[in-house]
Amino acid sequence: MKKSEIYIALLHDSMYNKRMDIITTSVTNLDLHDIARAAHTFAIEKFFVVHSSSNQQELINDILDYWITGYGGTYNPDRKEAFSILSLASNLQEVKRQIEEQCGEMPITIATDARIYPNTVSYRTLKSRIKNEVRPYLILFGTGWGMEKTSMEDCDLILEPIQPLAKYNHLSVRSAVSIILDRLLGDDWYE
Repeated sequence: MKKSEIYIALLHDSMYNKRMDIITTSVTNLDLHDIARAAHTFAIEKFFVVHSSSNQQELINDILDYWITGYGGTYNPDRKEAFSILSLASNLQEVKRQIEEQCGEMPITIATDARIYPNTVSYRTLKSRIKNEVRPYLILFGTGWGMEKTSMEDCDLILEPIQPLAKYNHLSVRSAVSIILDRLLGDDWYE
């Protein structure tokens, strides 16, 4: 179905907290597991976890070691396979450079958020572009209460919220990733 190369990144730096302060969030073990599984299901090229903290990077590496080279990989080969597409990066520029090296061009960056911004694009529009263009796309997912506004505006596109008119609009990031990947890369059953 897809012609484009799709990458995703889970960001932890320059996030909002519930008071709209800019913070760095902590890694959540369940996010790594569930997003890696969803990403592998939808044939994502690579799932980047982006964190600047050396302590958090060490935690991520410990989790990866357990599931890829440790007992976890022997116990659950499916989880090992899902984690095989996860890669750690210190910042978003490093992610973009890696994608450019692999694809020969910079990726189109797409931010996701529960809020509406200028240059918001619909799922149908982005799905069509992914299906009909041969380009690398990097879909960014924030943690906490979402990505800081200037980071959002630095992206090429911003994907519309999953439920823009809902009174309650605060899904876990792992739920949002699964829904978004299905809308963009899943079957066109709704048409």
